[in-house]
Amino acid sequence: MGESRSEESIEIKAVTHALEIGYRLIDTAEMYASGGAERVVGKAIRSFGAARRRELTLVSKVLPSNASYQKTIKVCHEIIGRMDCDYLDVFLLHWQGNYPYEETLNAFIELRDRGLIRSWGVSNFDSAELKTWLDCEKALGVHKQCVTNQVYYALCARGIEFDLKPWMQAQGMPVMAYSPLGTGELARNTRLKELGERLGISAAQLALAWLLQKTGVVAIPKSSDLRRLEQNFAASEIVLSAEILEMLDRLYEPPKRKQPLAMI
Repeated sequence: MGESRSEESIEIKAVTHALEIGYRLIDTAEMYASGGAERVVGKAIRSFGAARRRELTLVSKVLPSNASYQKTIKVCHEIIGRMDCDYLDVFLLHWQGNYPYEETLNAFIELRDRGLIRSWGVSNFDSAELKTWLDCEKALGVHKQCVTNQVYYALCARGIEFDLKPWMQAQGMPVMAYSPLGTGELARNTRLKELGERLGISAAQLALAWLLQKTGVVAIPKSSDLRRLEQNFAASEIVLSAEILEMLDRLYEPPKRKQPLAMI
C-alpha cells in the first residue's frame, strides 16, 4: 500500500471495508512504500473512531538498519505520526541485522515505558536467533516479553513446523504468519480448487482455514480486493475434517528435517 496516490483511495477503501466486516489486526512496516502504507492505514482508521481504538491491534516494524537504540525510538515516533495514532500495539524488529539485540530491546523497553508501544516482537527469526533474543530479554530483566515472531508460513511453506513452531508453542509465543497464501500459487492450485469446490469454498479459503486450525497461529493475508477480503475473513469460520487435513498433508507434506527459514 501507499506506493501511488492514484491507488490510495482504493487502498483506504479496502482497509476501511476490512474494519467494517470485522478485521481487527492491521500489519504494516516502515519499509512498505517507505512509510506510505502506514499513512494509508492512518487515514483508514481515522474513520473507525478514536473511541474504538482499543479494539484494534496495530503492528509495525523497524528495519534492521534502523534498529539502534536512538533510531528505533525515532522510527517509532515517525510511524505513530504517519498513522496518526497514540501508540502501536506491537512493534517488531523486521529481521536481524548488525545492531546488538540489547540496543533494540532497550529501545523497546523505553518505548513501552513511555506508552508508545504496548508490546514488542520479532520477524523472520529462526530458532537459534529467537533463543538468543529471549536470552537477551532475560539478561535485561524482561524475560519472555516477546509476544510473537512473524514468519512466512503457508500450506506450501511448512518448514517452521519441524522445530521453530513447536518451540515457540512451548514458550507460549504465537506465530504471526505472513503470506499465508504463498505467492499466489495456493489460490491457483488445481487440486486445491477441486477440493475447495467439493466443500463449497475457494482454494484460498481452504488454505487459510488449514492454517487457522493450527494451534498458536495468527494469519495476516493481504488483499485490496473487497470480495477477497470478505472470503479471507469467512475462512476463520471454516472447520476442516480430519479427512480433508490428511488430503492436504498428502498434497503438501510436512517437513521431515530442518529447513532454512523461508523469507519472501
